Amino acid sequence: MARKTGDYHTEHIEWLKNPENAAGYLNAVIEEEDKDALLLALRNIAEAEGGMAAVAVKAHLKRESLYRMLSPRGNPALSNLFSILHGMGLKMTIQPDKPVAAS
Repeated sequence: MARKTGDYHTEHIEWLKNPENAAGYLNAVIEEEDKDALLLALRNIAEAEGGMAAVAVKAHLKRESLYRMLSPRGNPALSNLFSILHGMGLKMTIQPDKPVAAS
């Protein structure tokens, strides 16, 4: 019997509930350097973390502000981005763009 597949979005949100998956997803999106894709990824992770209201509480932001920041027209300040990531149980790190040659 063939396995019945669910809705992709629902399965994707379920997959994003794992913090390692969410971090990998965000890193892949960041590599694309596409702001719209990043905002969508953050909205998806917020949904996986219980919704905008739950993330807003954890991030110490107003729910309406979070919706506005992560909307397609949003442009969150870096300080807000740190708060949002913290509210999702994630943090931002920096790594070299190119591997360092061994000497």
